[in-house]
Order: sequence, then C-alpha cells, then structure tokens
Amino acid sequence: MNTNGIGLLLVGGGVVVWLLHKLGRALATIAEVLAAAAVVFIALWSAVKLLVWLGKQVFAHWRTSLGVIAVVAWWQWLGWPSLAITAGSVAVVLVVWRLLDVVSFDRCCGRFLRAWWLRWFTYARKLPGWLHACGLSISDGTMPVEVTVNLVGRRRKAVSRTAGGTAVQVPKVLGVKSGPSWDEVRVRLVPGQKPEDFDDAARALAVARKVTRCQVRELEPNVVSLDFQRRDLLKAPVDCAKLAAVDGADLRRVFAGRTEYGKDWRLPLTGPGAHMLVAGATGAGKNSVRWSPLVSAASAIRAGTVRVSGIDPKGMELAYGRGIFARYGVAGKEAIEVLDDLLGGLESRKREFAGLTREVPISTEHPLEVLEFDEIGALTKYTDRKTREAIVERVAILATQGRALGYTVRGYVQEPTKDTVPVRELFPRRVCLRVTSKTHVGMVLGDGAYERGAWANRIDESAAGVGYIWGEGIREPLRVRAGWVPDETVKALETYVTNGGAHVVDLATRRGPEGVAA
Repeated sequence: MNTNGIGLLLVGGGVVVWLLHKLGRALATIAEVLAAAAVVFIALWSAVKLLVWLGKQVFAHWRTSLGVIAVVAWWQWLGWPSLAITAGSVAVVLVVWRLLDVVSFDRCCGRFLRAWWLRWFTYARKLPGWLHACGLSISDGTMPVEVTVNLVGRRRKAVSRTAGGTAVQVPKVLGVKSGPSWDEVRVRLVPGQKPEDFDDAARALAVARKVTRCQVRELEPNVVSLDFQRRDLLKAPVDCAKLAAVDGADLRRVFAGRTEYGKDWRLPLTGPGAHMLVAGATGAGKNSVRWSPLVSAASAIRAGTVRVSGIDPKGMELAYGRGIFARYGVAGKEAIEVLDDLLGGLESRKREFAGLTREVPISTEHPLEVLEFDEIGALTKYTDRKTREAIVERVAILATQGRALGYTVRGYVQEPTKDTVPVRELFPRRVCLRVTSKTHVGMVLGDGAYERGAWANRIDESAAGVGYIWGEGIREPLRVRAGWVPDETVKALETYVTNGGAHVVDLATRRGPEGVAA
C-alpha cells in the first residue's frame, strides 16, 4: 500500500470516529432526556398512586386520618406543650366521667375509643395470624408478596409468604365494633371460603382470642362478623317486668329477659314465631321463660284481650297461679278437654272470618288464646297410646292453624327427642336452656346449632334461665336469660289479672256461647 492509500485510510477512519462521537453524544442526550422523562413519569405516577391510596385511607378510616392530621397540625402551629396540656385535660375528664357514670360514658364515647384501639392494636395485627392458625386461610403459590403502609405504622397486608414459598391469603378486617361485653369484628372472606368454615372454627377462634365464646354471624355473602365475648352480662339474675309498668303491652314484643348483648329479649305472643318450644333439664329455668312474658302481658290478660289456658301434668307448676288460666287440665283426659275447647273456638273463628280477613284481629270478643303446655312429653310419650295420639293430633292442629286465628302454643319439655315431642318441628321458635347432652342442642335448635356456639350443655347449674334461642329471623343462636319471677310475683299477677277475685272454676262451667271458656 502506498503513502496516498494510507493517508486516505487514516482520513476515513477519522471521519468515522468523528461521526461515531457525534452519534454517541446524540444518543446520550436522547437517553438522558428519556431517563429524565421516565423519572418524572414514575414520580408523577407514584405521587398519583400515593394520593389515591391516601384518599382511600382517609375515606375508609376517616376518624383515624382526621385525628392524625389534627394532631400534626396542632403540633406544628401551636406547639407540643399546648397539645400535651389539652390531651391530658381531655384524658382526666374522660376518666372522671367513666368513674361517675360508666353507662353514659361507654354509650357516648367509650365504645368508640375501645373499638379504635382494638381495631389497630389487636385485631389488625393479630387476627390474620389467628385465622391462619385456625385454618381460615387460602394458599396460592402464584400470589405476589405485597406490603403496604397505613397511618399508624408499618403493617403486613393480609398476604404473606410462607417458608416454603407459598403465598397465603387471609380475610381482611373491615371494621370493629365494641360493646359492653362483645367485640364485633367484620371480615371479608377470600375466594374459596364460606361462612360455614368460620362456624366450624368458632371455638378455636375463642381460644386464640382468650375469651369464653366466639360467635359467627353472616352479614353478606362474603362478609361475616366474628363476635368475641369479653365478659358475661348474663352472670347475674335478670328481673322480670314490674306489674306497675306493664300497661299497653305490645303482644308481638313482650319483655322476656335480657340478651347476651345487654339488650331486652322480647318474645311474640302472637304473629310469626309465637309458637315456641322450650327445652331444659330440671332446674334450668323453664318457669322463668313461661312466667316472665305473662307478667309483661298482664294488662292485656286483665283487659281480656289475652286468655291463657294451662295443661300441667305435674299439677304443681301452673297450679300456683291457677286463677290466671281460663282453662286448666292436669291428667290426660283433662288435657284433651282443654284442647277440645280450644279447637271448638278455633273452628268457630274459621266460620266467622273465612273470606273476610287473613288474620283475626285481637279483641275482647276474640282474644288471643295462649296455651301453656308444661312437661308436654309426659302426655305425648309417657301415657297410653290412645291418649297420646289424641293429644298429638290436637296440638298439631293448633300449631299449624292457630297463628292466623289468634291461637298460640307454648310447650315445655325436659327430653327434646322426636319420640318425646313428635310435633317439635311445628314450633318455629325454640329455646334451649341447660340440657344434659350435647345431642339435645341439635334436637331443639336444629343441625349445626352447637357448632355455631349454642353450648347449652355447658351452662352452669347456677345459671337458671340462661339458654339459647334460634328460630324465625334468627340465623345464629342468641344467648339469653329469662327474667326471674319469684312466687310472690306469680301471686301478685294472679290477683292483678282477676281484680283480686282469683278462684278456680271447672271447665264445664266456663263455656260461653261459642264453646270457648268465658
């Protein structure tokens, strides 16, 4: 190669290097611009996501968010000394208020403060672990690990990864309500779960929470409430209604006692769910369930809009207030006579109101007929076959046809087997007091009642009147305690409804023009 060729090659190489240099600078500039644009875009996107997340948090937890914002703003503008003095003063006022009147304090603000504290420092932190330990989680190996930040600190979301690499999803806490004795924790189920899964784990959840009971209530198809009982409001006896304050009784909601939530337990004497079966061992408190609603309805009994009949195989329980009952029978023959008298009035009402109304209006001319059938098993099993079949047939007619015609049957039994009470399925409302066997709970309240928290076989013998109800409109067993009615109150009720002239009249002499007791 000559000198000219070498020169041209060097010149050409220089030009290529120069072009590559210019191209590199141009590409670097473009890369810098793109990188800057990417950084700006990512920053803006992150800012938008943060604002959206903050908006969701503020909307979902507006009390906590506004409280944090107020504290920060106060600290910045007025200084921490004034914040500390104000917070201390408020704390002192709240403590004094609670010491003076714990009921009004808890109703107005105590339950909200307690619910907030339990939400963030107990259930949000510990409940995911409890649910996972009780088998209430769903594993998915394809699920990513996610971590989020809330306003009170860093916490793990309801998604975590196990040591084996499998992601675990647990129900999310939606909210917490705290009452005098119960915490209601609302959680959203994850796909693949059903409310019955939580029913089966109720006892395990109670142990995990270190409380006596946990009850599961279905709020929506994918939302349940886990109710944890912190203390027992039914430990002390409940008083029945006072005779001086029973005027104007609502027969669809008569006072019967208290519920485990601290609210009045009210029973219908007429309308849907009025037919009721009460099961309980000796000394379980069946008398309280019987007499407490009658005391609450004393004014209606005295006015004649409610007429009570009694069948008392033992001849003891109802005999103490015998003057209250328009019809009264002890042995099988007398029980059939009482039932026949009731059926006569029922047939008479059928003929009178057929085609005119779908429900007979309660009045003094057509009073609500309430049958109190004590120890129903004694006459539906432990008697001769002819008497047994006659009684079962008549009770079945009253239970199936009586509601619209103003007839209510309330039965009481110790042994709630199908053989003992063949018509037990005709009672839409059931009360299970203390029973001697776990199997009796399902016999009274239905399949699954024990698994859902109706532990009637574990009620203490000293807790007379405590039991569980399950019936129309009640999906979960509810723990209640009937109002205790002492003997003197029964006698006072007898005197009150008969205007002081309580006396016993034979059934044959009590018949009126319709064939019912006058």
